[in-house]
Amino acid sequence: MKPTRLLLIWLGVLLGLSILLGACTALQFNVPGTLHSIAWGLLLALLLLALLDAVRLRRRPSPRVRRQMPGSLALGRWGEVRITLEHNDSQPLTVEVFDHVPDGLSLENLPQSIELRPGEHSELGYRLRPLRRGHFNFERCEVHLPSPLGLWSTRRFIKAHDATRVYPDFARLYGAQLLAVDNWLSQLGVRQRQRRGLGLEFHQLREFREGDSLRQIDWKATARQRTPIAREYQDERDQQIVFMLDCGRRMRSQDGELSHFDHALNACLLLSYVALRQGDAVGLCTFACDQPRYLAPVKGSGQLNLLLNTVYDLNTTRRAADYQAAASQLLARQKRRALVIVVSNLRDEDDEELLTAVKRISRQHRVLVASLREEVLDQLRHAPVQTLPEALAYCGTVDYLNARDELHDRLSAHGLSVLDTQPSELGAALVTRYLGWKKAGVL
Repeated sequence: MKPTRLLLIWLGVLLGLSILLGACTALQFNVPGTLHSIAWGLLLALLLLALLDAVRLRRRPSPRVRRQMPGSLALGRWGEVRITLEHNDSQPLTVEVFDHVPDGLSLENLPQSIELRPGEHSELGYRLRPLRRGHFNFERCEVHLPSPLGLWSTRRFIKAHDATRVYPDFARLYGAQLLAVDNWLSQLGVRQRQRRGLGLEFHQLREFREGDSLRQIDWKATARQRTPIAREYQDERDQQIVFMLDCGRRMRSQDGELSHFDHALNACLLLSYVALRQGDAVGLCTFACDQPRYLAPVKGSGQLNLLLNTVYDLNTTRRAADYQAAASQLLARQKRRALVIVVSNLRDEDDEELLTAVKRISRQHRVLVASLREEVLDQLRHAPVQTLPEALAYCGTVDYLNARDELHDRLSAHGLSVLDTQPSELGAALVTRYLGWKKAGVL
């Protein structure tokens, strides 16, 4: 409980009056004694009123608080929270509300003042923006309650338990359903290659149309129907894709608000969305984390929800990536041939260990190594050099990138596919490579 500005003003006025009367008496001015009596009477009355007001404030019941919020939020996107308050007091009162938000969430429009009327519900709203993924618990709400005479205010902590989950930016994934797939992919920068030859999976028989190849003619069906009948093919819809996601210390690098790990998660979910729409199965395994997670490849739109619930609270660690252990874990669980996408941040010291692990995987699966490159490296490489520190930074950057390119070249020399890209461009690059391979029939 603390005094309000009104009580402090009254105390200041009476204190000033007492000082003035005391100064006049010290200077031997003729001051009527009644003025002293009035001043002391006012001070005593104010103290009694303040005491009575404090007692009434302590007895005043706290308002009831109910919070309405979405059960899930998207990383980096604003969401709205509504707070409903009601009280049983006979008089209306104005309170100040502040919600206790867990760390990792930024907010707007708090605190707020709101008038509560007897027997009525009052509502206010504010916005939340998650800065990291995971599970968040809301425990209490803070209400600043005034006394009946407005001389005191108290801070009440009202229990209001709620919870929400912060997922990767899945709003972009579901929002894509509103657009034509080709138009949506082109907006992301995905380049679809033209099909070379026919797909690998028979779809149906139909009448021969202009533009069809003679190789598509089914001669037996043509003979039976006495009209040209063509075979129609489609991309194989029974492929399997498994993401090997590095959760180690190298993925903690950050460009802007999102870390490399968050960019990698968004890219994996984006490709998963596209692949599931193509009829393929998608799975996931993690390494260099506290508790490695594995999700077997499954087809169907429900798999995307499983992926989201598997990775929403996944965080990076300070461990070094153990590619050999990750390869053994994958080979023990994934028996059927699949497209394995290794997402990491490669360094030149990964040479032997990474090459050995990826070659083991490539004996049974098709492998794509996605290597994330820090944006600051490209900025330093293209920045003008005018001073000695800038020259040293430029030379160090070029040496580092050259060593990194040599590692990529060694992987490519062993027949392994490498995708070197910035984290923000990883999603479009993965989808482009996947669709190109799928149309070429090389998965």
